[in-house]
Amino acid sequence: MQRDDAGLAAALAGLDAAALRRTRRTIEAWPVPGDGTHVVVGGRQLRVFCSNDYLGLAHHPKLIEAQHAAARRDGSGAGASHLVSGHGREHAALEQELAAWTGRERALLYSTGYMANLGVLSAFATRGSPVLQDRLNHASLIDGARLAEAKLLRYAHADAADAARRLEAAPGCELVATDGLFSMDGDVAPLAPLAEAARRARAWLVVDDAHGLGATGATGRGTLEMQGLGSDAVPLLVGTLGKAFGCAGAFVAGDRDVIEWLLQRSRTYIYTTALPPGTAAAARAALHLAAGEGWRRERLVQLIARLRAGAQQRGLPLAGSTSPIQPLLVGDAARALRLSAALDARGYWVGAIRPPTVPPGTARLRITLSAQHDEAAVDGLLDALAEAWHGEAA
Repeated sequence: MQRDDAGLAAALAGLDAAALRRTRRTIEAWPVPGDGTHVVVGGRQLRVFCSNDYLGLAHHPKLIEAQHAAARRDGSGAGASHLVSGHGREHAALEQELAAWTGRERALLYSTGYMANLGVLSAFATRGSPVLQDRLNHASLIDGARLAEAKLLRYAHADAADAARRLEAAPGCELVATDGLFSMDGDVAPLAPLAEAARRARAWLVVDDAHGLGATGATGRGTLEMQGLGSDAVPLLVGTLGKAFGCAGAFVAGDRDVIEWLLQRSRTYIYTTALPPGTAAAARAALHLAAGEGWRRERLVQLIARLRAGAQQRGLPLAGSTSPIQPLLVGDAARALRLSAALDARGYWVGAIRPPTVPPGTARLRITLSAQHDEAAVDGLLDALAEAWHGEAA
């Protein structure tokens, strides 16, 4: 973009006119110790229904204690990239535990999920080669293909048959990539038929299960566990530590040589400072809690069922998700903002998700549940939402 101050101001005004300007809100306090679902924003207490802290671990005392202990022992920052001098005992232990938990030979830590996806695509895609992706994939997977200068192909959302047809029409396709649990729709990718289509095409299958790991599956091992798939079917599994695990960072898990290739060729791993050791220690504590406290996932299942039943009773058309992500499609971006503001006035924080995060005409309220929510909070949200929704319709 060439410098044009007036043009930039006009472009920003255009975002306002289309109800598409993004804004930030500052959390001033968490008034209930250990509970991340109560916040103070603008001097008012709100109940949060838009966080990705699905298991309610972000404020758990064991994570905080582990983080503080590691920081006192190993310092506040890693000081360098993993391959220089930044790879410490907490990083090594976390990688080993993540590999064991996911049932894979190795795992590799990244600073963010975005960087993990960019790193996988840059290491396994060749310039000019076809890469096939779900049309609603996370932006980091799309950007990874673009930065690798691959030929980006898209198949219809969650349509394995369309993916197979496109693979047949694109010989030499190197990668098939999909979210496991889609972050804006809450639905699950058809991983088994995608894995078979990728196998026939001799393409690597990458599954970004950022929103599935920890929160879904019988033992929290995500959408692969739900569909009974291992590393043979899905050689590249991407997960994040900042959602169900309540920390920060990400990882890729796979067989030994797959991870070694990433270590040698993944630019977003090689050329960035390692996670702070305290963050890695907190993630280890979160992994142990997620694995050992199945009641958190059971709680989520109960709350999801309550929310969906209550929405049906109140005439609220939730999308067909069985995950902690429960979208209410609105369509119009301005109306989505009005509904979000109406909920805020009633004490509930639910974000309005608008283009370009979602396709044009599909603006929505993205409701998310945490194991720390209670039945009264869910019922209160439903009542407030029904009042706002039907009031708008009138």
